[in-house]
Amino acid sequence: MIVVTGATGNVGQPLVRALVEAGEEVTAIARKPIEVPGARFQQADLADPASLDLHGADALFLLTPPDFLAHGDIEDVLAVVRESSVKRVVLLSSQGVATNRHPSNLEDAVRQSGLEWTILRPGNFGSNALQWADMVRTRRVIEAPFADIALPTVDPMDIAQVAAVVLTQPGHGGNHYTLTGPAPISPRQQAAAIGDALGEPVRVVELTRAQARERMLAVMPEPVVDATLDILGAPTADEQQVNPDVASVLGRPARPFAEWAARTVAAFR
Repeated sequence: MIVVTGATGNVGQPLVRALVEAGEEVTAIARKPIEVPGARFQQADLADPASLDLHGADALFLLTPPDFLAHGDIEDVLAVVRESSVKRVVLLSSQGVATNRHPSNLEDAVRQSGLEWTILRPGNFGSNALQWADMVRTRRVIEAPFADIALPTVDPMDIAQVAAVVLTQPGHGGNHYTLTGPAPISPRQQAAAIGDALGEPVRVVELTRAQARERMLAVMPEPVVDATLDILGAPTADEQQVNPDVASVLGRPARPFAEWAARTVAAFR
């Protein structure tokens, strides 16, 4: 059995679907009740490791919520994992750990856990564009900082499919995979792709860093906001580089942002 934490998210939902379609027995974990066709649901919170029931599980997809470092303890979570039948842990981390933008606490703990581990390090998510959904629906505009700085945005579906392979197939233990899209794309280019999917142009209003920071602080902790803005505004060469790991694991090219926009266009109508 495979346990998927963060089962309501942009990666967790398609991962659960992919595993169920592959015939795997799946337990989907989330903090709030959800319907999970084909899978068992368990309501639990990683900040309260005692709420986790890993009975009968062989593998765990570990996705911590944004507020976990402030309210949770990864060592307590891993202690529960070690006491269970789980032998393999796949951690959804961040490319920012490799580029020293984000703390390495979670990765360090998983590597030292004594369990078989694989670490996935996605870059900027294509689904981050959903932050513009309301303004695109109502005004056909996006408001974003650094409108012409491009990053190789990754489709969450690709992250989920890489995770499904790593969770179900041998040979991935001890590996770090950096997951990016097939080409760098800027917010202005993302707006054009969304406009193409809609069949109507989408205008871009460029925010200052200070304006973007004020908005982001409403939904993210301050250190995460500042690190994210650093990546968006002054990416390193590594952060702008297309990585081949998605293609290597899946045996096909990574999906472009335009494909994500076409698949998700209903959110912007």
